[in-house]
Amino acid sequence: MQVRLDGKVAVVTGAASGIGLKIVEMLAEAGAAVVGADLNAEAGEPAMARIAAAGGRVSFQQTDVRESVQVQRLMAVAKERYGSVDIMVNDAGLQFVCPIVEYPEEKWHQIVGVMLTGSFLCTKYALQIMMERKWGRIINMSSIHGKVASAFKSAYCSAKFGIIGLTRVTALEAAPYGITANAICPTYVRTPMVEKQIANLAKTHGITEAQVLERIMLVDAPIKRILEPEEVASLALYLCSDAASGITGADLSIDCGWTAH
Repeated sequence: MQVRLDGKVAVVTGAASGIGLKIVEMLAEAGAAVVGADLNAEAGEPAMARIAAAGGRVSFQQTDVRESVQVQRLMAVAKERYGSVDIMVNDAGLQFVCPIVEYPEEKWHQIVGVMLTGSFLCTKYALQIMMERKWGRIINMSSIHGKVASAFKSAYCSAKFGIIGLTRVTALEAAPYGITANAICPTYVRTPMVEKQIANLAKTHGITEAQVLERIMLVDAPIKRILEPEEVASLALYLCSDAASGITGADLSIDCGWTAH
């Protein structure tokens, strides 16, 4: 099914790389105007410029999603440049692996702040615009770790579990305004963050990167591979379509069968 989003305006956080960048590309290809937001301007600006040079209506806005003032400015910029905010994709994220008893408190606040508080703030201020237009799509990037836990990922799992709760509440409150809210829950995706994890685990355990995938990351997955960013982005694109207007409050797994156990 070909999805067209002509006339729609999207804001995507975590847009500088990985899943967020692929979502920006696909939304732009579908005809949406997109503001790609990221704290990393060094990567984000050229990435958005490349998509714009290929014909996409895309621009960049440096944003720390933990800061309400910056999030409000992000929404204002989208309205000023393109006239609205119709689609909000909350993809900003990071990872830190450490036992709870040793977990640095500043890392906890950073990770929960970016992924959970950031999703809340972007949802709050995007909804205010969407409710006026009686149409909208909120797409939150949770994770398989929003459904099942892994040791040493306390902040990450807490934030991703919380995102599912935020998504369900948003779906209930936004439904009368023609707005849907859904969470995508992928397993490991081939992104710079995951590739760094693979390399670090290989070094820590004294094994090859292929063995990291086999023995650690994919041990619980019936389909023994990691996802590609476009697989997750394709689901996000579908959720933006009119065909998905009856899907809301869902946490949609794309996990190679991990949670089928």
